[in-house]
Amino acid sequence: MADGLRSCQGFRPFWAAATVSSFGTYVTTLAVQVLVVLTLHGGATEVGLVNAARWLPYLLVGIVAGVYVDRVRRRPVLVITDFLRCALLVAIPVLALAHRLSLVALVAFMIVFGLASLLNEAAAQSFLPRLVPPRLLTRANARLDQSDAVAQTSGPALAGGLVSLVTAPWAVLFDAASYLASGLLLLRVRVAEPPSRRFSVRGVGTEAIEGIRWVYRHRVLGPYVLSAHGWFLVNAVAGATLPLFALRTMGLSPFAFGLALAVGGAGGLLGALVATRLGARFGAGRIVVASIAGNGIAWAVTATGVHGWVVFAVGQFLLGLTMGAANPNEMGYLQSITPDHLQGRANATRRSVNRAMIVVGAPLGGALADTVGYRAMLYAAAAGFGVVALALAATPYRRARFEDAATG
Repeated sequence: MADGLRSCQGFRPFWAAATVSSFGTYVTTLAVQVLVVLTLHGGATEVGLVNAARWLPYLLVGIVAGVYVDRVRRRPVLVITDFLRCALLVAIPVLALAHRLSLVALVAFMIVFGLASLLNEAAAQSFLPRLVPPRLLTRANARLDQSDAVAQTSGPALAGGLVSLVTAPWAVLFDAASYLASGLLLLRVRVAEPPSRRFSVRGVGTEAIEGIRWVYRHRVLGPYVLSAHGWFLVNAVAGATLPLFALRTMGLSPFAFGLALAVGGAGGLLGALVATRLGARFGAGRIVVASIAGNGIAWAVTATGVHGWVVFAVGQFLLGLTMGAANPNEMGYLQSITPDHLQGRANATRRSVNRAMIVVGAPLGGALADTVGYRAMLYAAAAGFGVVALALAATPYRRARFEDAATG
């Protein structure tokens, strides 16, 4: 890491831990769905229930989790939640072997798994600014996104091979091992953190409101966070429509569909590689606005893919490219401008509402797509991204630069 991150000793094991767990996550995403369908003989409704259980804690206790993360040292939260997720995933093949695994048990596991993930993600995004100085946050987020893009590109293929080789319940053990490795790597991180405060429910509401006010009343961050909610709503609509468009309208095989998604992962890797330079030259705000507009173009190109797989794959590549360029810049700016004592609440508040948009947008998009047609729905989603980009471009966020964050 000859980009300035070499001097940040704690970042290397943190990056390694994130990389290992990313590969495991893509395996579990596929394995759990196959497990529901083939092992538990469930249908689309059961798959939806299991997926929804994963996000339920974000809706119920997301903001409160942010308060908790701001009250405690963040590294122990990361380590404990990694070990907890490892134990939960180990239990799945054990119960399957004993013929005790049921849909109810799997939903319960996923709710607890989702709670651990909520705490872990809020702590991880709040922990990074303690490992890396503000001027390097974009580069650090770019490194994390590059690893995730590689996992996205190769993870589904790895998952398919493992599921075929050892069946879905045992493939989940790969992710369990990744969380164990992640927790052990995080134990190597050396960082000075403020001492944890004594746990108490007193003041939780006041602190939660303080975090909400910081996020939504900030002159620059407020418009960005609102636009992010709109982005997640539109993206959920598009994401719910995409598999149906690919498999039914285009008639792609699951392998061809997965290959197109892998091309999108390659685009994400390229976007993350150039994100730091783009942000430094044009400013984080301009890159994010342009990337959201690019998301709309990418979905429009994908919708024309009915004329061929190559066009469909190009659309996915553009989508990955624009998302890869945007995320390090938006996360780097958000982390660098947010005070340390508000990091957990700012991240949890934003992510919780974003997840609520997924819960609303996914079924809404599916229902509308069944009514107006899959390709028409993708074009509508493309227009929605354009509206989000135009709205954000009309706010002070378009002028956001990391120099502003550094000077307060």
